[in-house]
Amino acid sequence: MKYFKLPDLGEGLPEAEILEWHVREGDDVRLDQLLVSVETAKAVIDIPSPQQGVIAHLFGAEGDTIHTGEPLLEFAGETDDTGTVVGELKQDSAQGTAQQDHFFIGAAPSTAAHHPRMTPAVRALAKRLDVDISHLKGSGRAGMLTPEDVERAARQDQTHGKAEPLRGVRKQMAKNMALAHAEVVPVTLFEDVDVHDWHPDEDITMRLIHAIAAGCRAEPALNAWFDGQQLARRVHDDINLGVAVDTEQGLFVPVIRDIGNRQVADIRDGLNRLREDVIKRTIPPSELQGGTITLSNFGTITGGVIAGRYATPIVVPPTVAILGSGVIREQVVAYQGVVQVRRVLPLSLTFDHRAATGGEAARFLRAVIEDLSVESAG
Repeated sequence: MKYFKLPDLGEGLPEAEILEWHVREGDDVRLDQLLVSVETAKAVIDIPSPQQGVIAHLFGAEGDTIHTGEPLLEFAGETDDTGTVVGELKQDSAQGTAQQDHFFIGAAPSTAAHHPRMTPAVRALAKRLDVDISHLKGSGRAGMLTPEDVERAARQDQTHGKAEPLRGVRKQMAKNMALAHAEVVPVTLFEDVDVHDWHPDEDITMRLIHAIAAGCRAEPALNAWFDGQQLARRVHDDINLGVAVDTEQGLFVPVIRDIGNRQVADIRDGLNRLREDVIKRTIPPSELQGGTITLSNFGTITGGVIAGRYATPIVVPPTVAILGSGVIREQVVAYQGVVQVRRVLPLSLTFDHRAATGGEAARFLRAVIEDLSVESAG
């Protein structure tokens, strides 16, 4: 092949950011030699060379975003491509002759919106004022960028500093939150659980996971996916729990499979492994897919107590429910007819009212509370 394009990285990931090139133009590379490390919305992925050859040109610098199907690099001396064709997809022998996959360098459909229209003079002005035009919206005719648009952006940069584009995980988080805001009809229930009789060293996350499984068994309607386009609901038998993990790069939600049929120790081992993979950015994209309900343990993150009593957690489609837990605190309550200071765990359950009723959500929350109210074993 003459041009090696960004391959399909799976799990519906349309783009990747170049983190680090491991080769330079002029290098003689071998088959499967590491070419480049890229960051998707879910993980850092190393891409090997599909063949032996000499690197003639690298498309994109570190920090650039490349879309699936756009060229990553060019091999020198290759002539099997003609015109703008930059690759050939291999087909299974059962499907007969190979079919060509056509791409146009620098003009992939997914990148058209990233190049605003302007005259050469305006482009020169933007370069002189050091203005990033890729994120500007033109106010001129047919969306053309004008000198005033560029000068306004330059003044804003001078006053407030340059805007930092969201990348990788934070970029995907912003997209998911916008999608949820546009589609979901959220309702949140708030409740407190008396956990005064818990052991001081209780594994809070494991207790919450166990309680969510109890809630799903009592009210399966919240362990579901909802398709807003087709107005169709799919209630799941297996409980695949997404657990929000906070990192410096942004929010990850790895999925623990089948929590209703696993021992607590096994779930803890699995969660530890997933968190370690998230921090190292080695988690496979498949481990971030397929959740049927979500836990946001925002009050107690690995490493200690943070802050926050109640919240309105965001339901991300296609799931229909997310349980949030705040900081355990001492609180004056009426307990068995006597005023006492007890340790209380605040809960916030958000559900998509398109797919679940208030009664279903309340029954789920009641089962969660009953499970959490049980005194620690031993």
